[in-house]
Amino acid sequence: MEEQARQRTNISLGQDSTGSQVGKDPLNPNRDTKVNRMGTGSLPRLITEFAIPSIIGMLVNGAYNVIDSIFLGQAMGSIGLAAATAANPIMILFVAVAMLVGNGGNALAALRLGEGSRVEAERSLGNTVMLSIIISVVIAILAYVPFCIDSLLSLSSATPEVWDYARTFIQIISVGFIFQCIGMGVNNFIRTAGAPNRALITMVVGAVFCVIFNYLFVMVLGMGIAGSALATVCGQAVSCGCVLWYFIMTKNVPLKLHIRYMSLKAKIVGLIVSLGFASFAVQAGMAVVNFVLNALLVKYGAMNPLGSDAALASIGVVQRIAMFTVLPLIGVSIAIQPLLGYNYGAHLFARVKKTLWYGIAGATVLAVFMWALVHIFGTQIVAIFGIADKDLSDFTVFAMEVQLLLLPFVGFQIVGSNYFQATGQPIKSIFLTLSRQIIFLIPLYLLLPDILPVLFPQFTSLDALYFAVPMADFLSIFTTLIFVLWEGRRIGRLESGELAAKF
Repeated sequence: MEEQARQRTNISLGQDSTGSQVGKDPLNPNRDTKVNRMGTGSLPRLITEFAIPSIIGMLVNGAYNVIDSIFLGQAMGSIGLAAATAANPIMILFVAVAMLVGNGGNALAALRLGEGSRVEAERSLGNTVMLSIIISVVIAILAYVPFCIDSLLSLSSATPEVWDYARTFIQIISVGFIFQCIGMGVNNFIRTAGAPNRALITMVVGAVFCVIFNYLFVMVLGMGIAGSALATVCGQAVSCGCVLWYFIMTKNVPLKLHIRYMSLKAKIVGLIVSLGFASFAVQAGMAVVNFVLNALLVKYGAMNPLGSDAALASIGVVQRIAMFTVLPLIGVSIAIQPLLGYNYGAHLFARVKKTLWYGIAGATVLAVFMWALVHIFGTQIVAIFGIADKDLSDFTVFAMEVQLLLLPFVGFQIVGSNYFQATGQPIKSIFLTLSRQIIFLIPLYLLLPDILPVLFPQFTSLDALYFAVPMADFLSIFTTLIFVLWEGRRIGRLESGELAAKF
């Protein structure tokens, strides 16, 4: 079966069953080389090549939020951090929209390339860019409708002290959302085009400029929240320009951005949304969690000597650190997505299984490393965010260590969930991603503050908010394990020919 699948794949790659080249573009004979190797090259080498820039890229992309918090914490103290925390759920929603379009379009393009249809892959790219433009215009308009922005800030539990700061930050970011949507979402297509290092460069350049502009606007010019938001937009604009340059101006790339393929097609848009919804669900789930968490922080922080703003600042820092530790794991899952999609589309199921387990192993190693870092250098990490008060620092470090207790096993959950998205099984992927962010965590957030102090009087209701995270992690990891084991059996039946792959 594997040999028959490989022969079918060779034909779709521009080869006959003997390996001779057929159906190649005579003007660009090497155009398919980087894509074809996803079905024939060494998996460890390919995963390493794709994963390193993807991981660094995710860290760079996540750095935008962290950079803002660091500069605001240093310049404005806990009020700056509290304002960033209040704005954070809305910022996560922006990321969710970018990933809905970008990851969905990219997953579809990878599957189409695996099937040997470059034109349909380019249609996916064109429709993704057009969707990004339309959605960005809508978001920019809504951010300046008082009812919309005020409702979001109320939902985010912004206190009166930070309300105006958070509002200013969000409105400036929303105007430049088009740069984030293309710079982050469409960036994934560069990896699928076989150029992971180029994808990394486009992200690094934007982050470097974000740091430069943050220092200039916040520290030198004293522009505060507005300066930090403007610096973020400028950095994202640089990254967006680099992404568009690759698909428009670079010669001999496997995918090109053509105006004729930007006309929206209902079927393509539907597939993009369905495939990208799992990624959207992850980020939207994080946003919902943050909305709920902020409300509970204000409620239980007011009952604690820390106070509401200090609780927002402290747990906000923990959330950013936790996000940063998970980003490399997401990077691994994104890196193997084109390999999974391509080989699944080409019916090379043995390579699909190997790619999944290599990805899980790599994510687990990274997770253990990040877990060790936060335990060894916890105090130093917290100090970077400008938290100088010893009591608040100790509270933040302890909360961070508890929240990341099961981090070494989270890589399995993230890669396992993403596998189903990459192989055209969005419903399963959506459920698994929501299991960690919504299904288990939110009920624990709501119930544990009343239960934990009764069972363990040394802990308060505020403490329960970070104890809920490892409990939700355990439940979601166990659920993902069941799905992955069941999928292993299904892939075995696909290999043997008992089942036919459909997408």
